[in-house]
Amino acid sequence: MNNPHPAGLKDLVARQIPRRYRAEWLFEKAGLGALVVGLGFLAFFFYTLVMNGYTAFWQSRIALDVPLTAAVIDPDGTRDVDLIGQANYQGLLRDALRTRFPEVTARGELRSLFALLSPGASFELRDRVLTDPSVIGSAVEFWAVADDDVDMLIKGHSSRDVPESDRRLSDQQLAWIDALQADGAVEKRFNRAFFTSGDSRDPELAGIWSATVGSFFMLLVTLVLSFPLGVATAIYLEEFAARSRWTDLIEVNINNLAAVPSIVFGLLGLALFINLFGMPRSAPLVGGLVLSLMTLPVIIIASRAALTAVPPSIREAALGVGASKMQMVLHHVLPLAMPGMLTGAIIGMARALGESAPLLMIGMVAFIVDTPQSPVDPATALPVQVYLWADSPERAFVERTSAAILVLLVFLLLMNAVAVILRKRFEQRF
Repeated sequence: MNNPHPAGLKDLVARQIPRRYRAEWLFEKAGLGALVVGLGFLAFFFYTLVMNGYTAFWQSRIALDVPLTAAVIDPDGTRDVDLIGQANYQGLLRDALRTRFPEVTARGELRSLFALLSPGASFELRDRVLTDPSVIGSAVEFWAVADDDVDMLIKGHSSRDVPESDRRLSDQQLAWIDALQADGAVEKRFNRAFFTSGDSRDPELAGIWSATVGSFFMLLVTLVLSFPLGVATAIYLEEFAARSRWTDLIEVNINNLAAVPSIVFGLLGLALFINLFGMPRSAPLVGGLVLSLMTLPVIIIASRAALTAVPPSIREAALGVGASKMQMVLHHVLPLAMPGMLTGAIIGMARALGESAPLLMIGMVAFIVDTPQSPVDPATALPVQVYLWADSPERAFVERTSAAILVLLVFLLLMNAVAVILRKRFEQRF
């Protein structure tokens, strides 16, 4: 029998093999290069974010010897809390500054001197006196919050080597700051207010606490609504619903909803919950409802995948020993699928935590200072807080924007870590 392949074919294949190996090598190196470039951009992003934001966790403060004069704070000597709270603490701080710089007497110079302190320093002094009224009548060392321009200078974000007309601080103010630093009266201390205060027009007083509480209420509403509905829908579609055009249409729409841009859900929430039902704007309840609509398809898809992953033998064994279909699902299939469902729910919640576009559509972009006490109180969220700070012109808000993003990323990483831990903890091998 003759060989059907000509002798030259073997030589042709032999010549093509090195070219194929070279093409595979180039493809591998191209993929590796793309990975390195992507990791490089990611590293640059995190480096820029950390370098811009870590300084927000410290705040510059100025030490002053403040005489807590009883005639100013409690002239009646009654120790009445309301009377003490209304005292002129700002005047006491200004008197302390005058005492430190007695040569400053002109009105314009005094205004420049007083501008070294933050407007919120007087409130901190008031809180200290209200906490311990026994200090009234004595002189205390008080570390007052420095103004944001002073803070930026001390942290190195503002340059003093430019002309005075291009700086926010005058030469005279720089001299006062140098004198305070020479006396050891200027320090950078941990910025606790960043984690315990609400938003503020003054960057040195702005914090993320009210936004964090608002995000917590929204995620609570989202979890309470979307997780039970998502799991119930997945169980019905996967275990009980008969295959028909109706169920196929539902599945297609669920998959499509998972890919809909988030701002569309914001428009839906604006039209439905606010305009039609008259719910309050900028409330975590409405935000939670909108995020529930956005998260529900993700939870349904993840839950169905978890149910599908349960082997059919589990169902057959349960039915074989006399369990009803409902008992089979609730007692055998659902416990085995729950790790995957929890993972999908947490991933969906993490996505909801980072969303800002739908919240902007329902009015959560408002300037909110007070911490919400319930899901119906006006509030904002961490992503919206980042958006508001990024739009502010002050240089000090730049570092607070980066710091808030870092906090948000930490929350997202923690939620994803919890999802992985739960999956590993409850996962069962079949």
